[in-house]
Amino acid sequence: MSLSNPEFSESSLLRPVVVTRENHEHKKGASFTLMLAAIGVVFGDIGTSPLYALKECFSPEHGIPFSAGAVYGVISMVFWAFAIVVSLKYVLFVMRANNHGEGGILALMALALRTAPAGSKRSLLIIMAGVFGACMFYGDAIITPAISVLSAVEGMEVISTDFTRFVIPVTILILAILFFIQKTGTAVVGNLFGPVMLVWFGVIGLMGLHQVIQNPAIFAAINPLYAVQFMDEHALQGFIVLGAVFLVLTGAEALYADMGHFGVKPIRMGWFFIVMPCLILNYFGQGAMFLNNPETITNPFFLMVPEAFVFPLVILATLATVIASQAVISGAFSMTSQAILLGFVPRMKVRHTSDREIGQIYMPLVNWTLLVLVIAVVVAFKKSENLAAAYGIAVTTTMIVTTFLAAVVMRVVWRWNTILVSLVISAFLIVDFAFLAANLLKIMEGGWFPLLLGAACFLLLMTWYQGRKLLRQRAVEEGIELKGFIDVLMMNPPHRVDGTAIFLTAHVDYLPVSFLHNLKHNHVLHQRVFFLKVSIWDVPYVKDEERITLRDLGNNIYVVRAVYGFNETPDMGKIIELIEKSSGLKFDLMDTSFFLSRDTIVSTEIPGMALWRERLFCWMYQNAGRQSDFFKIPANRLVELGAKVEI
Repeated sequence: MSLSNPEFSESSLLRPVVVTRENHEHKKGASFTLMLAAIGVVFGDIGTSPLYALKECFSPEHGIPFSAGAVYGVISMVFWAFAIVVSLKYVLFVMRANNHGEGGILALMALALRTAPAGSKRSLLIIMAGVFGACMFYGDAIITPAISVLSAVEGMEVISTDFTRFVIPVTILILAILFFIQKTGTAVVGNLFGPVMLVWFGVIGLMGLHQVIQNPAIFAAINPLYAVQFMDEHALQGFIVLGAVFLVLTGAEALYADMGHFGVKPIRMGWFFIVMPCLILNYFGQGAMFLNNPETITNPFFLMVPEAFVFPLVILATLATVIASQAVISGAFSMTSQAILLGFVPRMKVRHTSDREIGQIYMPLVNWTLLVLVIAVVVAFKKSENLAAAYGIAVTTTMIVTTFLAAVVMRVVWRWNTILVSLVISAFLIVDFAFLAANLLKIMEGGWFPLLLGAACFLLLMTWYQGRKLLRQRAVEEGIELKGFIDVLMMNPPHRVDGTAIFLTAHVDYLPVSFLHNLKHNHVLHQRVFFLKVSIWDVPYVKDEERITLRDLGNNIYVVRAVYGFNETPDMGKIIELIEKSSGLKFDLMDTSFFLSRDTIVSTEIPGMALWRERLFCWMYQNAGRQSDFFKIPANRLVELGAKVEI
């Protein structure tokens, strides 16, 4: 259906026919510049894993006796983890399941939801899976800065044990600076991300090459039989080590989540031609070093270089981990913004830090909450190896949810053969669940943290989503049909005053409470009246020419729908400009008033959610950001009218 159709209702319009990001730079092709930018943002997390991954694999707590066979087995598992999970699953398969070019758990959830009738059990299952995966991502966003920066600063201990007491204070200082500069935006610093990370990958690749030249026999670990033999010989201990091996994959989800910023080709090129070769060289180099010097297991990454180079390497590693942390913090901002527009998170302040890049945003509440939690994690866990268990569970859970949603898309959206989908997804799930089971063995060692955090976030997000659903139901049940009321009202119209009134409404077919209150108390009707509904569709971007739909009810009364994607931010000024452009109607902002309902929500025994969840929703609703701020409505043109709503 074309958006130019003047007849529309809440149920008749589902999504625009043509949806895309305007001036999408990815159409230019996979240029080296774009690939360099992707290396600076996308691969920071997975690129800093060599700092701690193999150290954790050979931790004495696992009880694995050191042997050449153990080294070959672990390195073999690392190689095939890259090949199967990152290269095959994410880069070649999952990245195809994009929502008009956008990736990430919420974008994938929105794509999968198109296959399920609204309100059905399948749609609820998809929503719950997507929301839980997003919640576990927040655990990743907290643990990544902590474990990455902490592991980099721990390199100082290689220089001298006297530096040990400075590790935590220096880590906290670096993290505090990182979070404090978020409000200034990352455009300037972001220009350095690509070159710094390119240097980082070049350095770790050369470090690994230097070691494998001294013991090239390590390349025999490419044979998967070494991994199978290792698991067979060490049984339970080998299974525990599998959870540590998973640490080499942390950050794989970022390849998919950041796809919309850079496109598929630059990320694939960056992975296959630069990132993966350098990472494999470094891991194989660490393995070769173990074979020659088993004592280097204490801190293998920094012991790969002569002592004179350790301090410069600590500086470079710290820069790389800060970049990795920046990427995941920006990801938390973007995901929260998406969740707000999709209706899972209350409105909160969103500030754009760039006039050119709409994806660069800053959210104060999210930023400071992350800072407090990240510092608390550093203080509580103290060492990077103590955080390893928590990290693994956070990432594996998100990966399993991604696999589940990708299966829905493959079968229902792409209409792949059921047997083919079953074979592909089963292969991925076997690997995913093996890693998850291995990490679940470490719940008492720190794995409880992301699970607890994820459960708390899931409760809040689902309570907000279901509470808003109840509000919409009450609005429909108790609402007054808009067109019928206007027809009756204009038979004996009230006094009309100069100016334009814009009433924000939650439903295009029903009268907003603010209109009824204004009519009841002021007994007047403005010369021009607009009922405006802002809709968020399950697509990332909407073209401006497809954004506005207007219906003329006669007597200078109009119903307008403004459509936005979940990666966009509604702007009232822009909406008015588009109404003028599409309809020819002119607005004088100083002669225009915006009317909003500021509801007071009261929990009752009416069937809905559990009473304690209704009270939680009421608290969240009262503390949510103001609609006027979120929609950028001028404060001096705003009229708010209160109403009491029972749920």
